[in-house]
Amino acid sequence: MSSRPRLDHRAKSHLSYFIYMAHRISGLLLACFLPIHFFLLSQSLFGADELDRYLKLTDFWVVKFGEWGLVTLLTVHLVGGVRLLMIEFGAWRGLRKGWIQAAIVISIISGLLFLALAD
Repeated sequence: MSSRPRLDHRAKSHLSYFIYMAHRISGLLLACFLPIHFFLLSQSLFGADELDRYLKLTDFWVVKFGEWGLVTLLTVHLVGGVRLLMIEFGAWRGLRKGWIQAAIVISIISGLLFLALAD
């Protein structure tokens, strides 16, 4: 038997559970991205031509969409982490729905700004 308490459907539909899962999933996806990023950066060690070969992949729309997703995930993870730190070390207690909503809004604005300013 598991000693871990089970969440009912009401707890999983709560806004704080959404931001909890968004923070965990964004961290996991960012961790999956890092090895690819480091591999592409390492290609510069073999010369500019080798790096340029891989950088041409960034012209595809799928990669552009992925870049937007990456910026949005970074913002979700950052704002979710700051929110969590404020809950842990702040003077007040509770989940504060305003902070959760701010995390979502800031993430959306960040993604939209990236789309507007991207080449």
